[in-house]
Amino acid sequence: MRWVLGSLLLIVFAVPAALIGIVVASLEERPAVARSVEITPEQVGRAKRILAQHDPRKARAGALRTFSIAVEDLELALNVVLAQRDGAAKLAVSPGALMLWSTLRVPPNPIGRYLNIEAVARQTSGLPEFDRLKIGRVPVPAPVADWLLARALAWLNAAEPGAATADVIEGVRVVGEFVQVEYRWREDLPQRLRSALLPLAEQARLRAYQERLVQVVADPKLPRQVSLVSLLRPLLAQAAARSAKADAVAENRAAILVLAFYVNGRGLAAVVPSARDWPRPMPRKVTVASRADFAQHFTVSAALAATAGTPLADAVGLYKEIEDSRGGSGFSFTDIAADRAGTLFGERATRSPQAAQALQRRIAAGLVESDFMPPAGDLPEMLSAAEFKRRFGGVGEPPYRSMMQTIERRLAALSLYR
Repeated sequence: MRWVLGSLLLIVFAVPAALIGIVVASLEERPAVARSVEITPEQVGRAKRILAQHDPRKARAGALRTFSIAVEDLELALNVVLAQRDGAAKLAVSPGALMLWSTLRVPPNPIGRYLNIEAVARQTSGLPEFDRLKIGRVPVPAPVADWLLARALAWLNAAEPGAATADVIEGVRVVGEFVQVEYRWREDLPQRLRSALLPLAEQARLRAYQERLVQVVADPKLPRQVSLVSLLRPLLAQAAARSAKADAVAENRAAILVLAFYVNGRGLAAVVPSARDWPRPMPRKVTVASRADFAQHFTVSAALAATAGTPLADAVGLYKEIEDSRGGSGFSFTDIAADRAGTLFGERATRSPQAAQALQRRIAAGLVESDFMPPAGDLPEMLSAAEFKRRFGGVGEPPYRSMMQTIERRLAALSLYR
């Protein structure tokens, strides 16, 4: 009887104590990896070329294909994602193995501020398996790590998008400085992923703003060419009203997304398959400072900032200008000003519930274009690649940095961003 009682006491007190000890040892005060995310236009361009070369939609359904990505590009992608949660990652490879060091800031607690992970995975005939896994100061035996991974995959497979991805990926290899993913394309994958990554509640929220936009642009008193302000006011007013019983950040994000797709002439069905059956707003030319391209740059960057963070939005806007200089409309600092203004707007609109509501109140008090778009008429634009090189030396050179500082000073002077 004493043995049974002792065993029960051991289970009741020792097991929880051990679990608490593991949690304490898993969290640390210092990050194992610390780095800032700086995305260059060249990296954005390389990513676009990789995606164009390996666009799976061009593959025959059921065909086995291989996607190859440089370790440095994979590391960059991880850091873009983790940076939004004050985290960072470092990747390295050796023959047949991938090594990962990552850091993630955790919510405030008395134990530690960072969750640090160190892992070494070796390639197999299918998905990788662990050689080593360490969480904080806690080493996890490889068999246990593999078991946890298997359970995680089983959990993912129980619902989208894990099941959709698991149906496609068949193997991962490390070849030199590249990671290769073997996959078998399925025609229904894009729609499955879009539906899975956007919960029904979020789809309903987007529809609410789509329907409000339909009402706004159907007003016969509205001119054919309309200022972006005329659309921002009513949609953000709706966001303010809905925020009384909902998440202000999510409401602002949905309003910005709907505006971005409308201003740029794209349907929401690109991200929400069910939107094909939603009411469609009457097309109108939307402008900022009487220019449609400013409105397009502003709303795209605002949407990127609201959903993916500001570093990516800045880089995409800069890459667009470099592409224009190679045969399109040319490199334009005017468009960069619109990109940066949109990025700041999207970031302010979704930084926190308090910031989201503050922006709603500011717009309700009265908004004009000069509140969110800096003067840009005197900035150089439509520069060919040769002219851009001659006048500014290239991205990062002193003349270029001076022009960018001018744009930043003008943005800092705007009331909406102070």
